[in-house]
Amino acid sequence: MSPSLRLDRGTLVMREVPAVLEGLFTWDARSQSFRAPGQAYREVVEAARAAGYELRDEASAFQKLELGFAKEQAPYPHQTEALKAWKAAGRRGVVQLPTGAGKTFLAQLALRDTPRSTLVCVPTLDLLQQWYSGLVAAFPDASVGLLGGGSHDETPILVSTYDSAAIHAEELAGRYALAVFDECHHLPGDFTRVVAQMLLSPYRLGLSATLKRSDGRERDLDGLVGPLVYACAPEDLAGDTLSAYREVLIRVRLSEGEQRLYDDLIRRRNEFLRLSGIRLGSIEGWKQFVMSSGSPQGRAAMLAHREARSLAYGTEGKLRVLEEILAEHPQDRTLIFTDDNATVYRISREFLIPAITHQTPTKERHAVLERFRAGEYRTLVTSRVLNEGVDVPEASVAVVLSGTATEREHIQRLGRILRRAPDKHAVLYEVITENTAEERVSRQRRGQWTPGETPDDRFWENLNASD
Repeated sequence: MSPSLRLDRGTLVMREVPAVLEGLFTWDARSQSFRAPGQAYREVVEAARAAGYELRDEASAFQKLELGFAKEQAPYPHQTEALKAWKAAGRRGVVQLPTGAGKTFLAQLALRDTPRSTLVCVPTLDLLQQWYSGLVAAFPDASVGLLGGGSHDETPILVSTYDSAAIHAEELAGRYALAVFDECHHLPGDFTRVVAQMLLSPYRLGLSATLKRSDGRERDLDGLVGPLVYACAPEDLAGDTLSAYREVLIRVRLSEGEQRLYDDLIRRRNEFLRLSGIRLGSIEGWKQFVMSSGSPQGRAAMLAHREARSLAYGTEGKLRVLEEILAEHPQDRTLIFTDDNATVYRISREFLIPAITHQTPTKERHAVLERFRAGEYRTLVTSRVLNEGVDVPEASVAVVLSGTATEREHIQRLGRILRRAPDKHAVLYEVITENTAEERVSRQRRGQWTPGETPDDRFWENLNASD
């Protein structure tokens, strides 16, 4: 009788392993069996087939689906190219497309052409609802369910948050042949990566506008999902798939008093780092700085660091520039991004602008966004909560007052205003403070280096936006 391949809590199990598969399994003395992570399923099956070895597959419970595709919509050339590249890679890999370039529709095309039970993982509840609505519209005869936000469905097509999928990974492991990971840069995290590791899914599609993580773990996506098979940038699609756009960089200066205070705060922080032997050129260095804040001297240095950062991000000059920008765009739908909630609420009070932060209740947040989409609100101010998972094609102007550290954050915010609309011309304003770390970080993101400056001088700024 052919040896059987079983699934136990997200792990592939065999009692006897043929020589051709020995390198894929590890002996587990506790259970007296050979084991391999669920994600090795495809490699195990293909290796056995290539050697002409027959396995009894008792691990997978994939379903073949009869899907009627209801969208009479011609894909853009970049979507056709991406789909073709993904198929050529064995229906396994990552596609990087700008926000607004139709990643959701690309995934629907992949499901149409791979009609098997499918799990879609998303990072937020907003995206959970958006994907659910899109899949129901695209495949009206299919059974689409939700996992997360109070729902726990068991359907052939399931949309789940990463958190919920991680919690129920053992339960989901053998059910889904196709796994779609939206905003897949979240996947390599310590908690979420278990989803990809336990799933048997032989077909995997990762989607993101920008893959980079501050911890460098985007490299893990190759093993968790597959290689990068297709990528394009916003400028490649501007004026065609996406709205035409321009970026405007505005520099403001601290007052003399603010600059003196800023320089003194940075001097105090750096003096502590020097005496403590801490270099902020790595994540480990940043961790050391955070841990050192338990001492009186370390706490004083950390407070100096935060005060300097707040001073650069929230100078009065930026608010004057914001007032001028709003006056120049009296009819345009505008999104204002800041790095911290305190600045959000300050702008909301002084300019009488609706605000959304992570503290905003879900129903209130939904109501504010609906009024923005309807035109009742022309302007919104927010911190980072609108970086992902919000579709606001009506927005044509974005003002980034702070939080310019990472390339991902910049691309996400630019993407909020790039969705096509008739006669739309988008503009992104980035307002930075001269002679501060904020200016150096902005140059770094653009690949502009000051002579004699090293990455170590600026690395700590990149850690302000955690993954």
